[in-house]
Amino acid sequence: MTQAAESLLVRALREPQATAGLAMPEWELLIRQARHADLLARIAVRALAPGMPAPPPGVREHLGDVLVLAQAQRDEVRREVEFLAQALAPLAVPVTLMKGAAYLMAGNVAGAGRLFTDVDIMVPKARLPEVEAALMQHGWATTHHTPYDQRYYRLWMHELPPMQHLQRQTVVDVHHAILPETARLQPDAQAILAAAQPLPGDPRVQVLAPVDRVLHSITHLLHNEELSHGLRDLSDIDLLLREFAAEAAFWPELLARAAQLGLRRPLYYGLRQAQALLRTPVPAAVTAAIADAAPPPPLRSLMDAIWRRALAAQHPSCAEPGTAAALGALYLHAHWLRMPPALLLRHLATKAWMQSTNGDRAAEQAADTPHP
Repeated sequence: MTQAAESLLVRALREPQATAGLAMPEWELLIRQARHADLLARIAVRALAPGMPAPPPGVREHLGDVLVLAQAQRDEVRREVEFLAQALAPLAVPVTLMKGAAYLMAGNVAGAGRLFTDVDIMVPKARLPEVEAALMQHGWATTHHTPYDQRYYRLWMHELPPMQHLQRQTVVDVHHAILPETARLQPDAQAILAAAQPLPGDPRVQVLAPVDRVLHSITHLLHNEELSHGLRDLSDIDLLLREFAAEAAFWPELLARAAQLGLRRPLYYGLRQAQALLRTPVPAAVTAAIADAAPPPPLRSLMDAIWRRALAAQHPSCAEPGTAAALGALYLHAHWLRMPPALLLRHLATKAWMQSTNGDRAAEQAADTPHP
């Protein structure tokens, strides 16, 4: 693997002008890398933006088709948000959007070219039974039907099992916090919801405050055991930081909020990786203010090497020696952050058992096992 092949997608993300003058073989490689990372629509938005040199004809048509799909998804998300708002309106529970749907509905730059697999919302934990019942009355049904999976979500996680609409087949993830009940870090979900901001003209729908949007995006990336979209998530963080930095108060508020929510270590990692890979502009004063949240130097160097490999596009042309080991280490690390050791061992053993059988007998027995 050459350095050029490894960095082609990353260069296109951090320097949109880098796509100017690419030869057809380079465009073909960039498209494969971007599609693998779920970033092709974002690349298309930039490559076809006014003032950008036109890509080769075949590439231009392909990217145009990608944008048609992205627009269809954006329209679908907007419709789905309206359906959710209608379903929860009788409860007087706002639809608090998270992640991609929030970026889209708030008009963030990170929403342009963002593709979606579901809509993430957040509601107060005490209202979960009402919210779930209301969604079921409007056609959503729970997934992950094994008793173990139901117990896993409802007792230990920060969300209900995903709910899929029976007719539209759309999926909504209903959260009550940004990290699991069992995680080492426990940001105050009530404080996050209290700071959420309604969309202009529609108090039924709101989004997390800008600093919380950034912190949730970072926290999600660092605690997610599945990193197939890790580069896309880091690109989200990069775009949010660049956009919100236009407000003079943003950086002091971000530092203060991270301290208030106990998220200074995740913020350190998020800023460091965004700077390292995408050259996100972070003021030196902010870097200095968060430096004491860093791990000890040997661990810091190890984590830098692991994250560099894991945040590549995970396309064969981007793989470095040790990439598989890095992904495995972060898989275990994410679980370690999300669960205490006894529960983690039990969970991994149970899932392995369920996969080695058909899952039914293992799931039934696991569901009856007391919480450690």
